[in-house]
Amino acid sequence: MDLFDVSSEEARTLLTRSIELKSGGAEPRRTPPLLGRSLGLVFEKPSLRTRVSFEAAFARLGGSSIFLRGKDVGIGVRESVADFARVLSQYVDALAVRTFAHATIEELVRHASIPIVNALSDDAHPCQAMADVMTILEFKDRLEGVKLCFVGDGNNVARSLAVASALLGVEFVLACPPGYDFPPAFKTRFADRFPGVPLRSSNDPREAAADADAVYTDVWASMGQESEADHRREIFAPYQVDEKLMARALPDALFLHCLPAHRGEEVASGVLDGPQSRVIPQAANRMYFQMALLEWLVGGANRE
Repeated sequence: MDLFDVSSEEARTLLTRSIELKSGGAEPRRTPPLLGRSLGLVFEKPSLRTRVSFEAAFARLGGSSIFLRGKDVGIGVRESVADFARVLSQYVDALAVRTFAHATIEELVRHASIPIVNALSDDAHPCQAMADVMTILEFKDRLEGVKLCFVGDGNNVARSLAVASALLGVEFVLACPPGYDFPPAFKTRFADRFPGVPLRSSNDPREAAADADAVYTDVWASMGQESEADHRREIFAPYQVDEKLMARALPDALFLHCLPAHRGEEVASGVLDGPQSRVIPQAANRMYFQMALLEWLVGGANRE
């Protein structure tokens, strides 16, 4: 799944179905939609929310999942990615892949005969972003015209959020230090996919957060950037989301974070645990969006 390839109509349909599944208002079915189906989980990066939310989502739809640790299966090492994709396509009905190189996802898509879900790569985190906009819709009752301010660097989460926002009419702005904006290749692809939609960024977090409906942040050093952690703490210190920065947003603004969070670094404890925080329902929404997505990708022919 690549959000650049999803239409606005498809994105809205998935969000509607996600909320329907969460509310319990979906029309009951005689049999679970994914009964007898299997999901392969290929994880090269450690995970809590991503693994559990995918396993729980597939189980709630009646299917089963098989967890494959990246270093154990040796994708691209013990055998080629192409061979891996062709073989796993014989065993499972879909693969959710959490990896470092986005090229691994792209190669799996080229050679697999089953749906490949990006459960996270260094370039994108689409399921997270869609669960995030689901959370905004849940608490704001709208997406059109909502202002979302992401405070941090132009990382995989920020990129997917920018794309999801463009699909759904959300006004997105990135607040980042100089040199930590979106990479040029992403900007070019975004402009080609969404002509006329601005990809806004600012080096002033106070300006970016002004009148925002939601303020979002993420860790300053992602997995694979551990060697940069000390340098990034120094550079990003003025970009902590604290009570003063939240006060720049609208009074009823939401605070969002994809977790895990580092209290006292990218976010103050008073914000993370405060009344504007929606990080727990946001985490829960990963499962509901992934239920809708997996039902759409795997169970379409079995819907009753």
